[in-house]
Amino acid sequence: MEGFDWPSLMRAGLRGLRLRPRDFWDLTPVELRLMLGEDAGQRPMGRARLDELLAAFPDEVKGDAR
Repeated sequence: MEGFDWPSLMRAGLRGLRLRPRDFWDLTPVELRLMLGEDAGQRPMGRARLDELLAAFPDEVKGDAR
């Protein structure tokens, strides 16, 4: 059974990303992969998807600024 390459992951997180040890250990493996630029086959969000999200979740206006 293969395990994680902890020395490499720690170097990437602590040296490469300059994370504090506590922050490194608080990450999930998925979060660390995303921070290291590994996207697991997912493409970046395009403008069309961003527009869909903006329409579904508009910014809330609290009070009138006039």
